[in-house]
Amino acid sequence: MLASMPAKNTIKEFVTNGYYHLYNRGVEKRDIFMDEQDYGVMTSYMKTYLTSKDEDGLRRVILDESSSYKQKADASRLLRLNNFVNTLQLLSFCLMPNHFHFLVKQTEANTIDRFMNSLFTRYSMYINRRYKRVGPLFQGLYKAVLVTTEEQFLYLSRYIHRNPASKGSALRSYPYSSYAAYLGLRQYDWLHPKEILSYFGKGRRTSYQSFVEDIAENFAMHTLLVPLMVDE
Repeated sequence: MLASMPAKNTIKEFVTNGYYHLYNRGVEKRDIFMDEQDYGVMTSYMKTYLTSKDEDGLRRVILDESSSYKQKADASRLLRLNNFVNTLQLLSFCLMPNHFHFLVKQTEANTIDRFMNSLFTRYSMYINRRYKRVGPLFQGLYKAVLVTTEEQFLYLSRYIHRNPASKGSALRSYPYSSYAAYLGLRQYDWLHPKEILSYFGKGRRTSYQSFVEDIAENFAMHTLLVPLMVDE
């Protein structure tokens, strides 16, 4: 009997200094973000894993006799958490009700897998605890596609930032995407938009906004991103 073929983009061959499109959706296409709190928890976890830890300061809190039990417990938990600030850069992202998209660069070959396992195991535990549910939250393993050309690199950021348009949301005001940060309307210390914006020269934020919001770009974007697209 022939073995079943693996699902598209589930076999991951990670390379050092590679750029990847990472995505997944809820099991049976169910929502993975139910309200503003869920989105906030996810972005707080992203921040924790992608921001430098003050390990000396955390140890001082633990050793300080004046620290409360909660302060010591919180500091101990943060010390134990994985941190990827030196090995992974998040270039753009979008969180949608039943799926997500990340564009990342890793500097070590195994970082993405460790980051995704840490982030989404923790988030799944939060969701199951909050909503008193059991079982998997996501539809199998996350998908990862290596970006191989500059055109794909740029148009992938556009595709990610245009996701809310499919639900009728205004792109610039959508709160759960990195697009507003690209336009200077919001700031995330753990986001790295400069590499993409550098392609747009002077007035790069205005130029990038035109690139994202110009409907005439849609055909070119679709053609370039076929190998990187998610079935939604």
